[in-house]
Amino acid sequence: MRPPVHLAIACLLSSTAVQAQQPVPFRAPIDAYRRAHEAEILREFRDLLAIPNLASDSIAIRRNAAAIVAMLERRGVTTRLLESPGGGPPAVYGELRTAGATRTIVLYAHYDGQPVEPARWATPPWEPTLRDGPLERGGNVVPLPSAAGTTGPEWRIYARSASDDKAPIVAMLVALDALRAAGRAPSVNLKFYFDGEEEAGNAHTSALLRQHAALLASDGWIFADGPVHQSRRPQVVFGVRGVTDVVITAYGATRALHSGHYGNWAPNPAAVLANFIASLRDVDGRILVPGYMDDVRPLTAADRRALRTVPNVDAALCRELGLAATEANNAMLAERIMQPALNVRSLHAGPLGAAANAIPTEATASIDFRLVPDQRPERIRRLIEAYATRQGYTVLHAAPDSAMRATHGRLLRFDWGAEGYPGQRTRADMPLARAVVRAVTDALGAPVIEVPILGGSLPTYLFAEALAAPLVVVPIANHDNNQHASNENLRLQNLWDAIVVFAGIESMKGATVP
Repeated sequence: MRPPVHLAIACLLSSTAVQAQQPVPFRAPIDAYRRAHEAEILREFRDLLAIPNLASDSIAIRRNAAAIVAMLERRGVTTRLLESPGGGPPAVYGELRTAGATRTIVLYAHYDGQPVEPARWATPPWEPTLRDGPLERGGNVVPLPSAAGTTGPEWRIYARSASDDKAPIVAMLVALDALRAAGRAPSVNLKFYFDGEEEAGNAHTSALLRQHAALLASDGWIFADGPVHQSRRPQVVFGVRGVTDVVITAYGATRALHSGHYGNWAPNPAAVLANFIASLRDVDGRILVPGYMDDVRPLTAADRRALRTVPNVDAALCRELGLAATEANNAMLAERIMQPALNVRSLHAGPLGAAANAIPTEATASIDFRLVPDQRPERIRRLIEAYATRQGYTVLHAAPDSAMRATHGRLLRFDWGAEGYPGQRTRADMPLARAVVRAVTDALGAPVIEVPILGGSLPTYLFAEALAAPLVVVPIANHDNNQHASNENLRLQNLWDAIVVFAGIESMKGATVP
């Protein structure tokens, strides 16, 4: 009869402890545990993914929260739901104290998800489906394994939130299982904060954090969201861009007009809008609005050192994406995401389908602005509207009535989205940042990429401002995960690596939390 896996691992650690010249790599027992338990790990992951988690569905959100509470409690983690005084989804809180530990870290992930268009999915978004490769490369549906060692590293599980952001929850908790099986204990006190409204804009989060500030006190937060580097190498990220968004509508005549009879006489709202957008940025993406760049925080020497660790994968990405050239004279992607960006998400004018020879009555554009520290959404909004006014546009915040149309030309309506949030960046040379880099490097047995700022946006500033604690982001998903889109997926090797990463963070092997 074979001994239980945890005993075998313990024996392995014991035998090698006396052979100082041949130490066991940190990840060896973690990988051994995972290989022996792949089937049950994937079943737990599947069960969590099968619960619909639209941020707008309060009933389903609370089902997710209850499931995560049960997952934590199975590991002996003291758990409770944190409710905001203003309502909204609960955050799932867990705490695991370590005897003798003097430092505390908080591990963060979110369990709510983006909307779905089921017709665009190859398989239903809440019926987790395992494939033996990427869908676009002909990956076939395979059953979940029933025994150890029967999956491949390139297999992928398809479901909403498979990568964004339920995978880290599973990885954090399985890491605890693996450490215990290996006879190791966390070296720090652990707190878990699983967010239920990240995809909904975190409208209630600031009040919730301030209400529970004493409970959430720590020496630092580790956010698990976003992808690893496009080279597939793991990365530790010290900051994120902020975001604010707007829908701009330009107005023309009150009815569509024949383009031959009225063209070059009646203002064309599509052209008006296109001209305005073109005036906001140049061909290389540099934003031209006066004052827009005034609040951009300069890079530090530590930030520049971190940037030098980022591999240049631009040529490979261009081949993958069918791009002959990129903006700013082919500047590196890693450098470009350190800058603010204006992204036109959609443009629309006139009827859908076959175009008519007519001047449309209105045109709309949806735009997001990616912000960097220390830009603030409210200032960006004021700058954009003030710029429009100086350019001779009439700025509106509601549809114009007949009197407005008759007395004002060049009408632009600005419908700003949710408040948005600013960017946030922890200094790359802070003790927490260095400790996490060492912990992840030691766990994986290979250097990690250090990234000053992530191109996407996370609400880390809320936590930094409410709790005054340093934050570091440790992404785990594959870069081609279809985040926020149809056929979202997670590559299994990314999940296996994430278990090792969080085991390293939870035990902080070779690192000291400041």
